[in-house]
Amino acid sequence: MTKPVSRSDLLITATHEACLKALAAAPGGQLRRRDLLKAIEQAVPLDAWALEGLENSGVPRWHKIFGFSSVGMGKAGWVVKERGIWRITPAGRALLASPLEPRAYLTELTSRYQEWKSSQIATTTSGEAANATDAGPLDEGLLLAAPEERIEQTLKLAHEDLAAELISTVKSCDPEFFERLVVKLLLKMGYGGSHQEAGQAVGRSGDGGIDGVINEDRLGLDAIYIQAKRWEGSVGEGPIRDFKGALDAKGAHKGVFITTSTFTPAAVQAARNSRSYRIVLIDGARLAQLMIEHDLGVSVAATYQLKRLDNDFFTED
Repeated sequence: MTKPVSRSDLLITATHEACLKALAAAPGGQLRRRDLLKAIEQAVPLDAWALEGLENSGVPRWHKIFGFSSVGMGKAGWVVKERGIWRITPAGRALLASPLEPRAYLTELTSRYQEWKSSQIATTTSGEAANATDAGPLDEGLLLAAPEERIEQTLKLAHEDLAAELISTVKSCDPEFFERLVVKLLLKMGYGGSHQEAGQAVGRSGDGGIDGVINEDRLGLDAIYIQAKRWEGSVGEGPIRDFKGALDAKGAHKGVFITTSTFTPAAVQAARNSRSYRIVLIDGARLAQLMIEHDLGVSVAATYQLKRLDNDFFTED
């Protein structure tokens, strides 16, 4: 028996179609986000449930649902979002050739988003990642779990999506920004005694293969040298050997090699085989995780309180 389409899915499809139509009709195929939301609200019949303000933020439910689900529209290549401006793409216009059927549209949207997400984050713990990717927020087993477990799993899935967004954004930044980012991350993690002057990006000229340096302690008794590679393909053994040479030239013993992609097995082995140097490798998945953990490039969207029965209140003295 085919499962009926939920009203959330119907709302997603309707608002997405209204979004594309509004952009297609706008001059230059683009609108500011606030104007786009007004156009969607005028085009889609929104019931009391969709217009209801959410308790935690007061934002209408449909705004939240559209905002979250519209991420997939961008990753699918149907719209482009830049500095508050939304623009429809040729692929988005082609999508409007026929009315959007909710079930087929959402299947395509989810498929394209998962394909994009997989291309951004290559997690080193493949077994755990595969299970996390396959699991959905409304998995039947999860519905039977304790509230704490359900919240934990939902948060985990949300952070996986955030990690993919982070790496995608970092890849779009210029190399100098990435070098400054990794220095800021190590400072956030407590290296250099949290003093900003304890870390710096070296720069692109005359860096001798080093992109940044940070004091391991507040007194500057030892330094950690950084190599930052904003790459698409995997980092192989060659760049690790070059990094060793740069460390040797600096008379250094400790280094951190950070990339937005992954490391090949040969690169991992080359880092482990260093006797004179201690080299730590951080791939894209780990980089995103550390950025989320240390609140770098992310902000808290909402805070929820899980309440439980206070048995002491009902206990007679």
